[in-house]
Amino acid sequence: MFRRVVLSLALIAPLLAACGESPTETGGIELRDAWARASATQTSAAYLTIENKTGEDDVLIEARSPVAERVEVHDMTMEDMVMRMRKLDTLPVAAGESVELAPGGKHIMLIGLAGPLEEGASVPLTLVFEKAGEIVIEAPVRAAGHSGH
Repeated sequence: MFRRVVLSLALIAPLLAACGESPTETGGIELRDAWARASATQTSAAYLTIENKTGEDDVLIEARSPVAERVEVHDMTMEDMVMRMRKLDTLPVAAGESVELAPGGKHIMLIGLAGPLEEGASVPLTLVFEKAGEIVIEAPVRAAGHSGH
């Protein structure tokens, strides 16, 4: 029995090591639950949670993707019963806090897509932080009606 457990752990360890970067490898910024909305047009959106596991505030200063001409961080708010979207030049992530980018709120706009994003594909995203630097992730493409994690 003990031998089986040791063998199982030996086989699983490399898989666990390949499952994402640790916060120290990303400057203490952890990105999780990333996904992008399927789209038949030249515009789509991506969502994720950003967690700052450090003792210092950080700021998202840029987002990029090879599948889009432009990538922008936006926020949606209600003003006089009208949903308004505005571009954010930066996105602060306070020390020890999380920022959720989700439908109906803050999100990443993918503008000028090279082609439609099809469900089952994935979108490479590079997020650039003032202190943590560049972090590259893959966001799986999910159906347009998908509402979260």
